[in-house]
Amino acid sequence: ITPIGLCYSNQEVGFAVCRSVFIKRSALFLYLLLLLLAVRMNVVLAVKQYVSKMIEDSGPGMKVLLMDKETTSIVSMVYTQSEILQKEVYLFERIDSTNRETMKHLKAICFLRPTKDNLEHLIQELHRPKYSVYFIYFSNVISKSDVKSLAEADEQEVVAEVQEFFGDYIAVNPHLFSLNIIGCTQGRTWDAAHLNRTTQGLTALLLSLKKCPMIRYQLSSDVSKRLAENVKQIISKEIELFDFRRTEVPPLLLILDRSDDGITPLLNQWTYQAMVHELLGINNNRIDLSRVPGISKDLKEVVLSADNDEFYANNMYMNFGEIGTNIKNLMEDFQKKKPKGQQKLESIADMKAFVENYPQFKKMSGTVSKHVTVVGELSRLVSERNLMAVSEVEQELACQNDHSSAHQNVRRLLQNPKVTELDAARLVMLYALRYERHSSNNLPGLMEDLARKGVSERYRKLVSAVIEYGGKRVRGSDLLSPKDAVAITKQFFKGLKGVENVYTQHQPLLQEILDQLIKGKLKDSQYPYLGPSILRDRPQDIIVFIIGGATYEEALVVYNLNRTMPGVRIVLGGTTVHNTKTFLEEVVATGVHSRNVERSQGVARSTTRR
Repeated sequence: ITPIGLCYSNQEVGFAVCRSVFIKRSALFLYLLLLLLAVRMNVVLAVKQYVSKMIEDSGPGMKVLLMDKETTSIVSMVYTQSEILQKEVYLFERIDSTNRETMKHLKAICFLRPTKDNLEHLIQELHRPKYSVYFIYFSNVISKSDVKSLAEADEQEVVAEVQEFFGDYIAVNPHLFSLNIIGCTQGRTWDAAHLNRTTQGLTALLLSLKKCPMIRYQLSSDVSKRLAENVKQIISKEIELFDFRRTEVPPLLLILDRSDDGITPLLNQWTYQAMVHELLGINNNRIDLSRVPGISKDLKEVVLSADNDEFYANNMYMNFGEIGTNIKNLMEDFQKKKPKGQQKLESIADMKAFVENYPQFKKMSGTVSKHVTVVGELSRLVSERNLMAVSEVEQELACQNDHSSAHQNVRRLLQNPKVTELDAARLVMLYALRYERHSSNNLPGLMEDLARKGVSERYRKLVSAVIEYGGKRVRGSDLLSPKDAVAITKQFFKGLKGVENVYTQHQPLLQEILDQLIKGKLKDSQYPYLGPSILRDRPQDIIVFIIGGATYEEALVVYNLNRTMPGVRIVLGGTTVHNTKTFLEEVVATGVHSRNVERSQGVARSTTRR
């Protein structure tokens, strides 16, 4: 089953420690479900089952859920407040809140990351307990010395149990997870705190999915190798936790570096989930619509969750044209299902039908309003920012190799007053990455065009920062020019056949990497194994982690491979999930450009990080 470590009970003498898998007979259904989960590799279900088990193990009665900032986000991604209320959890509190009331009639379920601050807060809590009994769950491994400190603080013997439940990551989609970290490296080396957090999140992911993988990493990236070594070290140290039943083909963890593909996070998107994130921003399933002209109060912030929104679940990977049609169908369906109460209540039967149908009607009404508002705002932004024209040139830059045409089209768009400074800058960034070493490169001319357009110095400086971050000197792969004859032939035929949608021609580098990996053709010289063992069979369970952040376009690649490749199950994770704005924040936070400028000027000072 999904591993649950460190079962402690203060009914045992001296808070004795027993590292074990904790199973109750009453949890047989959960056990079977988790066995299925281990096969399906569904990260949303993994975290959801952890939360369910916490609540179930605390028994009947009124409860408070005590969390920290990160576990609040982790839980909110898999459970709505109304769902948890149905499980007798009536209060949600932060462990660092100083103004909580004493409520001895409540049981406390504590779900916390095992950080120094959280342990200090918890020790203070146990010295003066506000609740009748405490069920404590850490989202990752906790040391014996920390457990001893908790035991010593539990003078009133209010702690019923302490366990490790490895839900230490943000489950975004069933096949996508994040750690919500932007700026994980300083230059080409790890920020120490972020390396520790990333190692913990990734090992928790492996434990929650019951995987002890072989590890491959991107050779050109020192940070990839360092993370691979750290994960391997934790697996060796916690060998009992990773002692799973061996499978015929071992699972595989592949660690990549965002700097190898700086093109993907710079592109406008045209599938629903990716487009919402690019134009509006998704933060833990929440979308801020407060800046939408004429927005009503109840729609200033909306939640888009595939678990609780059937329309979103069915359309999150659809392109924008299909979304428009499906929104129209949703509205027509809504009109048909409007209860008679909206017209006249002429009989007792009418009134009864209205009362019975109203909750469903109200929910559907909210769904319609939400999606009509979101799609309406996307349409407004597409028109206002001339994004169809912008995206067409972006795709030309990413997928074609006609410098003269691309240069002409970029210059034409830079003169268009509807094109925003972000879109203007991203076009020049894409040009700079594509034609970095082209003999006719005219980046200086385009930079002058940006200045004439009034694009801020901040965005103009980001053009060279993006080159420093993900230019040809840095990349380990040949992102933009296929070398071998087969690849060139494929590109040629793709050009002859055309594409179904001119706005979605681009395929992320991850598509090629996974295709090669599944076929057993991914080069060991570029993506070596950590350790002497190598995988001789076609991989079945693959976890891909991108340092520097994944994207929803890459998540779509994984979704499609899971759907079309029988016997292959892939989960994608990243330090965050980027849109263009957050990717540029990542580039700035690494400080690569600033450090290189300083080095060239002979200035000996450290880079300020954001």
